[in-house]
Amino acid sequence: MPVSASQWKPVQTNNIREQTLLSSGKAALPPKVLRATWLGLFLSLFAMLLVRQSVSYFWPTLTFIAAIWKETLLWVSAITLLFIIRRGERLPLTSIGLGTSRWWKSILWGLVIAVASAAAGGVLAALTGYGHGPGSAAFEKLPLWLITLIVLRAGVVEELFYRGFAIERLQAVGLKPAWAAGIPLVIFALGHWTGGAANILIALVLGAILSAFYLWRRDLVANMIGHGTVDFIANVLPNLFS
Repeated sequence: MPVSASQWKPVQTNNIREQTLLSSGKAALPPKVLRATWLGLFLSLFAMLLVRQSVSYFWPTLTFIAAIWKETLLWVSAITLLFIIRRGERLPLTSIGLGTSRWWKSILWGLVIAVASAAAGGVLAALTGYGHGPGSAAFEKLPLWLITLIVLRAGVVEELFYRGFAIERLQAVGLKPAWAAGIPLVIFALGHWTGGAANILIALVLGAILSAFYLWRRDLVANMIGHGTVDFIANVLPNLFS
C-alpha cells in the first residue's frame, strides 16, 4: 500500500533541505517550511487568476488567440509547479496524491466523482439559468478541438493546483484538513466571478465535492478524471451531436 501523501512534510533542518516522513501517531516539533513550498502555494492558489487577468488585459473578449495564450501559460504554470515539487522540495509525486492508488480504482472513483458532480451541477445550472451569458457564447465560438483541450487542462491543472498541491501543503504548514481544503475552495470558487454569481455557486459546490473526495481518497488521478469528465459532458458532448 503506498504511503499516504498527507504524511510527507517539506521541512528544513540545520539549513539542509530534506524530507522527513512524520508518523501521525508521534509528537513532533513544527517543521520549518521550505521557501519552495511557499512559492508552490502561491503558484497553486493564484497562478490561474493571474494568467486569466493578464490575458484579459490584452484580449478583453475571449478569442482564439487569447485562449491559446491562456492555455499555454497555464500549462507552463503546472509544469513549473511540478518542477518545484521534484527539484525545490525534493518530494515524490505521491506527496500530491499522484500514484497513490491503482489505475483501475482511480478510473472507477473518477467516474463516481463525475456522476456526483454532474448531478449537482445540472441541478444548479437549471435553477440558476447558468450557461446563457456572453462569456458562454464567446467560449462556444472556439473550435471544438480547442474546447476539448481546455476541458482536459481544467481537469488536470485545476486539480493539481487547488486539490493535490494546495490541500497537502496547507496541511503540511499546520492547517487542519477543513481549512486546508476550504481556503483553496473559496479562491477556486471566487475565481469564477467572470461567469457571475451562478458560476461562483456552481464552482463552490462542485469544488466542495472534489475537495471532499480528495481528502477521503488522496487520489489526485481520480479527481482529475472526475473533473475532466464532467466538464467534457457539459462542454464537448453536446457539440458532438449538434
